[in-house]
Amino acid sequence: MGLIDFMKEAGEKLFGRGSAQAAMAAAKADPASDAKVKAANDAAADAVLAYIKAQNLSATGLTVTFDGASSSVSVFGVAPDQATREKIVLCAGNVAGVAKVNDMMTVDKSAPAAQYYTVKSGDTLSKISKQYYGDANAYMKIFEANKPMLAHPDKIYPGQNLRIPPK
Repeated sequence: MGLIDFMKEAGEKLFGRGSAQAAMAAAKADPASDAKVKAANDAAADAVLAYIKAQNLSATGLTVTFDGASSSVSVFGVAPDQATREKIVLCAGNVAGVAKVNDMMTVDKSAPAAQYYTVKSGDTLSKISKQYYGDANAYMKIFEANKPMLAHPDKIYPGQNLRIPPK
């Protein structure tokens, strides 16, 4: 899939707690220390990987790396299907502090790729559904395509990227 852009300021706030927070603080205090920067990047990657796993998404050999200098995440592994691949990429990108995701994954069972949509202020799943499918009542298709990241059809936020599956 390649490189996908995300809104760096929007998303889950994973880097502000636990070992990721401590590592980021140490790297900011001593940015010339390669060891501290590597530790911060590794802690951030671990936080993103844990978030992906918490969404019950898995892939064979799933690996996540983070580069704080470019605010980018790279994901590697073999997903069981296209939908899982896209959800893993969205989980990695919908994290505050991540501006880009480099999708280096492959899939066991290929299928047409979904489109991505960045939520704007005032958007609803019905409005997005009307735009892509011509039917506002088809919003559940978008909701289902974004589970488990979405817990409720009304809980979307500006800056969030969503999967829009093919018609």
